[in-house]
Amino acid sequence: MWTSWWLWPLVAICTADQFRDQAERIMQGTPVIDGHNDLPWQLLKMFNNQLRDERANLTTLASTHTNIPKLKAGFVGGQFWSAYVPCDTQNKDAVRRTLEQIDVVHRMCQMYPETFVCVTNSTGIRQAFQEGRVASLVGVEGGHSIDSSLAVLRALYHLGMRYLTLTHSCNTPWADNWLVDTGEDKAQSQGLSLFGQTVLKEMNRLGVMIDLAHVSVATMKAALELSKAPVIFSHSSAYSLCAHRRNVPDDVLQLVKQTGSLVMVNFYNDYVACQREANLSQVADHLDYIKNVAGAEAVGFGGDYDGVSRVPSGLEDVSKYPDLVAELLRRQWTEAEIRGALADNLLRVFEAVEEASDHMQTPEEEPIPLDKLEPSCRTKYGYSQAPSLHRQLGALLASLALLPLGLCLL
Repeated sequence: MWTSWWLWPLVAICTADQFRDQAERIMQGTPVIDGHNDLPWQLLKMFNNQLRDERANLTTLASTHTNIPKLKAGFVGGQFWSAYVPCDTQNKDAVRRTLEQIDVVHRMCQMYPETFVCVTNSTGIRQAFQEGRVASLVGVEGGHSIDSSLAVLRALYHLGMRYLTLTHSCNTPWADNWLVDTGEDKAQSQGLSLFGQTVLKEMNRLGVMIDLAHVSVATMKAALELSKAPVIFSHSSAYSLCAHRRNVPDDVLQLVKQTGSLVMVNFYNDYVACQREANLSQVADHLDYIKNVAGAEAVGFGGDYDGVSRVPSGLEDVSKYPDLVAELLRRQWTEAEIRGALADNLLRVFEAVEEASDHMQTPEEEPIPLDKLEPSCRTKYGYSQAPSLHRQLGALLASLALLPLGLCLL
């Protein structure tokens, strides 16, 4: 009796170690591909993207969720680095700022070639796995980064962007963001405008994944209906477990299942537990829930590390992925389901997007109507020669005349 009593803690420890050991074994063959990491934003805020600053050394950097030793300890084999610029850059310098963030990702690969390799396709990810390096891809977080320009969209694709989050926490002139569902923003496009639909068609043509994190429910549904390829939520969780509008409701999860799309679970406490504190087990609850509603092939990891201020206990940084995998094993996830959530599901979606692309097809060319753009300090080349836009141009010039003289100099 007494012997069995004191053995229980040892049994629990041994069982935990067994799951952790099994997690590491699985991850050695199938490392995690994470959908969203904001380290480039931290590099901008802390060092103005000066990677040669000795404080910015990614081997020793300690004040972030992410550094090279932590990535290795976490068996991270693929990372979509976020090229994020805030909403207050919209109609100002969003494109320039986005280019700078894409540039810093490329320079990370150049500076640490033994750790990072910049890739642009699913084949490159698999090759990086074989080489033991972190496949580094660019995800542009926020449709305002293309400044309502199909040409900018194409240019960012050529620079390596492989997903575009249609909105951040602000509407674009062609898509509505999640704050519409809270009442904090007013719907402008009722999901997607006609130009927004054109943006999605061009993304399909190019082979850019459509990311629905941060968008309104109407935008989610419109995109899932329109896209010819599966879409992703690069860092979102389940609304039924945490009723935050950044999360994915059940009816949308059903569409995710029907379209073979993917929800990469976010680790931000406010989206995990709807409160300041959360833990690893609650993140596993979201993974369980999405698996049960949308299928095991619909689940991935989108930690949002270095983009949020509070992360769950047990998931303090990117080194902790094996602990989350061990928890899923404890919950009797199969090895195939684990490998799917780690990498295979994302690779399947990425390959489907690549297969649906068609660079021989004529690019979309119809520009956004001028009256849909903010009357900011932008030039109007091209529009002035379009007869159908003369009336719109006159109205715009009249509105500009009412603006303070110094506004365009800010």
